[in-house]
Amino acid sequence: LRLLIDSTFATPINQRPVEFGVDLVFHSATKYLGGHNDIMAGSVCGKAPMVQAIKEFRDVIGTNSDPNTAYLLIRGIKTLALRVGQQNATAMRMARFLEGHAKVRCVFYPGLESHPDHAVAMAQMSGFGGVVSFDLDTDLDGTMRFLDGLRLPCIGASFGGVESIVSHPSTISYYELDREDRIAIGIADELVRYSVGVEEAEDLIADLEHALAVI
Repeated sequence: LRLLIDSTFATPINQRPVEFGVDLVFHSATKYLGGHNDIMAGSVCGKAPMVQAIKEFRDVIGTNSDPNTAYLLIRGIKTLALRVGQQNATAMRMARFLEGHAKVRCVFYPGLESHPDHAVAMAQMSGFGGVVSFDLDTDLDGTMRFLDGLRLPCIGASFGGVESIVSHPSTISYYELDREDRIAIGIADELVRYSVGVEEAEDLIADLEHALAVI
């Protein structure tokens, strides 16, 4: 059996699955590796024979990146460690703030002791990433008021950029599913996914506090 993992959320800064015996590791370079929301690219890493076979197949089907995309990706990787380091720290502060707020029902972030996989994250990761998800203690209308109340993040389905991005999964990424099917896989109407950028943590938390007040 071959083990394949998408490690986009963790980035190579926070976790290197090959060190744990994974055969192939995928990254959406559109996200953290590029880091500026201006490219579409991907990468696959692993042992040379497998990657060489993939490279030859890619050459046949023509999925090579254009020169400008490759240049922008190289530029982004140069600041990857700096960006991810700040995003790790800000996301941790944001997760703790949200976990202690009366209008937040649950926070999903592996850096929190309350996360069911916190012990695994502690053992395998050097940082916990820049995406914080949370269920608000309200309904769909209240969630929409919260999203409208945010001033700093852009609304979109992507993540991993230098600017913060907020997403409402049930109406963006999973809109094609019925409500019952979404809930069955953990996508509640009150779920918000927040991708932390490189803005000041104090500014982002103050913006969250303002938006939570309108629920």
